Amino acid sequence: MATGLRASPPVVILLLSLLGLAAAGKLLVVPVDGSHWLSMREVLDILRQRGHEVVVVAPEVSLHIKPSETFVMKMYPVPYTQEDLKKEFQAFFHFSFEQGSFLERFIKAYQGIKRITNFGVSSCEHLLQNKELIRYLEESKFDAVFTDPVLLCGAILAKHLSLPAVYFLRGIPCGLDFEATQCPRPPSYVPRGFTQLTDLMTFLQRVKNLLHDIPNTFLCDFAFEPYSKLASEFLQQDVTVQDLLRQGSVWLLRLDFVLDYPRPLMPNIIPIGGVNCAHKELHQAAVPSCFERIRS
Repeated sequence: MATGLRASPPVVILLLSLLGLAAAGKLLVVPVDGSHWLSMREVLDILRQRGHEVVVVAPEVSLHIKPSETFVMKMYPVPYTQEDLKKEFQAFFHFSFEQGSFLERFIKAYQGIKRITNFGVSSCEHLLQNKELIRYLEESKFDAVFTDPVLLCGAILAKHLSLPAVYFLRGIPCGLDFEATQCPRPPSYVPRGFTQLTDLMTFLQRVKNLLHDIPNTFLCDFAFEPYSKLASEFLQQDVTVQDLLRQGSVWLLRLDFVLDYPRPLMPNIIPIGGVNCAHKELHQAAVPSCFERIRS
């Protein structure tokens, strides 16, 4: 276990800067909307300041992904509206704070993830079908793809362009990130989603934790398999979800063991908890920001 490893925001920038070695690199960014993008945006700003060329590919309809002087923005049309997207995101966030039994929360999670997945798959499909944009990406000679693999369109592009992928994520449902990196996931102290368990469990709680992998597998099949189908059609070869996730050369994981339960890590998994915290001075009596805790 590498629970003592932590990476501050400057370390994240250093790791990404190595993509271009001594010269500035060219980075293709395929972001995920919402808080995922808000965390990634700061990294892109600093990369641009250090001379790297950043190209962001995003749908015309999004909640937070907007054009900026920091990067080149390439947008593509999608068949849904801003209001449709906002409504579904609000419904999904509302579910996240609801209480109830495991069955109730599982059913609501299934329904919410299915609706959100439909938006992601539709967006990805229209990106891959945009021949003009794909041709531009093929001719641009990028050094790497920077993406959040919770939606797999960036991974599909990385495989198509034969580029290394840098994953920037909080986690992937159902432990797919563990499987893709061949990282151990002991049910004895790594709690599964929806269990409300901690890393300290009795024997019966460990059994319960293990059994929760069964419905989780079902939950992720319908959420991620559409990307497998998209990738197989686009790349004209059989591609599984794990094939796509294994495109990740480096996994920048937004967790910190001050707040998260212990878990194993692999050599290419780097915890960067705090990278998404605001850099602002707090009152002397306030708790230090998580960014400062990461740096210490």
